This record gives sequence, structure tokens and C-alpha cells, in this order.
Amino acid sequence: MKFNRYALGAALTCLTLMLLNGTAGADCFTVLVGKNASTDGSVLFGHNEQNGGRRIVNYRYIPRMQYPPGTLITLKNGGILDQVDETWAMLWLENPGVEFGDAYFNEWGVAIASDSCATREDTYTELAARGDITDGGIGYMLRRIVAQRARTAREGVKIMGELLNRFGYSSSGRSYTIVDPDEGWIVAVAAGKHWIARRCPDDAVVLLPNVHVVDASADLSDRQNVIASPGLVEYAAERGWYDAAAGKPFSFREAFNRPARPGRFMDKYGVDPRQWFAQSKVIGRMIELPAKEQLPFSVKPLKKMSVADVAAILRSHNEGTEFDDTEAYKIGSPHRSRGPAADICGPTTQEGAVYQLRGGIPREIGCLVWRTTAAPCSNVMTPWYLGITSTPEAYHKPGEIEDILTLEHHFEPPEGTFEFDADFAFDICNELENLVDTRYAQAIKVVREAWDPFEREQFDLQAAVEKTALDLYRKDKELCRKYLTAYTHGRALLALDVAKRLARRLKTMLWAF
Repeated sequence: MKFNRYALGAALTCLTLMLLNGTAGADCFTVLVGKNASTDGSVLFGHNEQNGGRRIVNYRYIPRMQYPPGTLITLKNGGILDQVDETWAMLWLENPGVEFGDAYFNEWGVAIASDSCATREDTYTELAARGDITDGGIGYMLRRIVAQRARTAREGVKIMGELLNRFGYSSSGRSYTIVDPDEGWIVAVAAGKHWIARRCPDDAVVLLPNVHVVDASADLSDRQNVIASPGLVEYAAERGWYDAAAGKPFSFREAFNRPARPGRFMDKYGVDPRQWFAQSKVIGRMIELPAKEQLPFSVKPLKKMSVADVAAILRSHNEGTEFDDTEAYKIGSPHRSRGPAADICGPTTQEGAVYQLRGGIPREIGCLVWRTTAAPCSNVMTPWYLGITSTPEAYHKPGEIEDILTLEHHFEPPEGTFEFDADFAFDICNELENLVDTRYAQAIKVVREAWDPFEREQFDLQAAVEKTALDLYRKDKELCRKYLTAYTHGRALLALDVAKRLARRLKTMLWAF
């Protein structure tokens, strides 16, 4: 009986994909760079979206939508609010079936994503009973409504705050990052109606893991840089989470974060491992452990940061530290690490993205997102300009926009949504990731030898591409958008072709071992 070794290889990697993506948990990570801390004056927002289980992502363009007067939005748990007459166009990263895994990038250059940050708050039932959750609360639709309505990040914070104050948050806690070409905000949210928003200093960098980082440096009297829910400090004092008589300023982090679990990294060393590693990289020296005090909300970088610098953080696995238990990949893949310090790049990553948001030129050209499908260490970042009018069919499952935007479609995806599809972008890139993981030390060299020049070429082309786009924009805005769409599609589809070739090469190489 003869076996097709390529078909067998695909079957094995499909099985590996399912097993690795079965890892539980959500370990997203964010890098937020103020405009004066970046090399080109842009606000940079890097984010790894990570969720366990068999996952896919759809990447779609959603045009402006008009709604007749009286149209209502129904939230997941039954709450109702009025829809606006018109919602903004946006690029939408959808994680089907996941309540808190989507990201949005609207036509004004406002981007939003989140990191899970569990809090010590009471249960949903207890919060609802005392009125801290109203009409079922709000969760999934929160970020979408912000993207549909906000023209700036600050307006997005205002919209989010109003919704949280009205409905209350339905999950344990989360930190949302909302950015535009001028500024970036971290909105720390606890279950119920208690939250605080802190603006990233223009000359600094925020490294956000899965714990709240908004600390006592957030001055509640500074309304230009800090916004909070009504009665936040009084509520924390009432719960016994803050003692004003002790003379210390209020810290959302200390009041609402769950206590460190005994024996874990934070309990032993006093800090979150991924925040520690990333801050160390940004400031250019390893922060001494155990830490003498909590890490600051933000740090000033040793040098101004580029898109490539942010991408390097999103691709990191504690390399060069005592917590790299693969010994520089000699002992398996870092994605299978079981060491004390969690990695920033892991097997549950659905997307790595760096939003590059620049003012002074049209948003269609000055705002773009460099994104990888699946783990960024094994894959390539390609540019997706805000001015595009569609995304390639290979990057999303088919469907009518009106249906796709419904809660039913998102939480009860059509049959076959999660089946392996050899022509679907997520499965192509995730298969490559899983092949790399089987013999990481050898395979990562192969893929990076292809991807690094691919990325450098795009960075080198950026100025010329944008000059052409700007010349077209001044003559014909729609022609400019067609050009940006063609360029974006071309790079994204070329990346899939290269990924397929790399996968075939790795299957041959792995078969030989």
C-alpha cells in the first residue's frame, strides 16, 4: 500500500494544529508606543491576539452602514440600545465563537483590541443582584460599538465609559487599548461599573500583559490624561481594597487585580513575567529580580521604536534569559514551554499586528496595520492600508455582511467553519507554524530566511508606495484606494504562496528526520 507523504504530512500537521490550539487560556499581549517614542512620529500599537481551542480568524472590510430611525442593538445578554444612523467603515478581525477576541480598525484611524485581566470582583450573579450589572451587562459588542462610532481614541474612551456606566461589564475584567494617530489609551475594566482610562505618555511605551497595569501614577484630577468611572475610589475603599488613611495614592492595579497565585512567577518575583521581559527589552537592560517594587505603567525606551522593534517583541520567547527553558531552541519549541515565565509569542496566537498610525497625511495612507496570521515568529507581517476597500477572499469565510454582523453568526458559526481548509489564510499560516514547532531549531531558520527579506523589502518599498498613493489621492481619491487595495492584496496573497512553499519544504525536511 502506497502513502502520499505530503498528504500524510498535512494530516499530521492538521492534528498538531488541533492539539496545540487546544491549549486553554487567553494570553494576549500589547505594546503601545507614544508618538514621540517612535522613529517616525507615529503611534504604534502592537498586539498578539491569543485564545485557546480550535480557532480561526476572518479578516474583513466592512463598509459604512446606514440604519433607519428606531433601529435597536441587542446585546448578547439581552440589553438594548439605540443604533446610530450611520456606522463607520472598518477592518474587522473576527475570532468566530470567541466573546472577547475581535479587533477593529475604523476609517478614522481608531483601532481597538483587548487583553484579558481578571479581577477580584464578585460574580456576575452578585453584581447583577446589587445593580452593578444592568440588563445583562455588556461584553462582546463593547469594542464594536466604539469602532462604529468613534472618530478619535479619546471619543472612543468616552463612548466606552458611557456604555460601561449604563450596563456594567459582564466579564471578570479586561484592559482595552484604544488608539488613533495622535494618542493611545489603556482602559482598565473590572466586572460591573468600575473602570479607569490612562493615556500613554507621548514619549513612553506601555507593555500590557494579562494583568491590570494602571497604577498610582494615574492622577484622577488630570482629566486630560486620566478618566474614571464615578465613585471609583470610594467603591474600592468600601470593599476594603484601598485604605485612604494609609496615605498612599489610589492604584487601580493594586485595588482590582487578583492576588498572585502561590508559587507562580508573580508571587516569587513580584512582577508579571511578560511585562518584565518586554520592559527590559525596551529600556535596554534586564530588570533585576526579584523586583523591589511593581513595574511602572510605562517606560521610556532606550531608543525610539519602529514597527520592526514592536514586531520583535511580539515574536519573543524569553530568549537570552534564565527562563528560556528550551536552551536557545535546543530542547523543543518555545511554544511548548512549561517554564515559570510565559512567552509573549505562543501557540494560541491567532494574529500578531502592529498598527502604524501617522497624522499629517490622509488617513487612508498614513494609517495601516502590519499583521501576521497565526504566530508572528513563524509567519510574516504584511501591510494592510486603511484606504483599502476589500480584503482577499482567502482571508475570510464567505457570507453576506448583514448576516456576518449578527450575534447569531458570530457565536453560532455556520457548519464547517472550523474544518481545516488548505486554501484559507489562517489554516495555511497555522499549518506552517505547527510544522515549525515540530523541529523548531531547524525549521525557524528556514522560515526566517524567507520572511526577513520579505519584510525588509516591504519596509524599503513603503515610502515609494505611499508617495504614489499620495499623488493619486490628490488627483482621485478613489483611484488611490484602488491602488492601495491592489498593493495590499498583492502582498497578502504573495505571503500565502510563500507560506505554502515553505510548508512543502518543511514537510520534506521533517520527513527526512
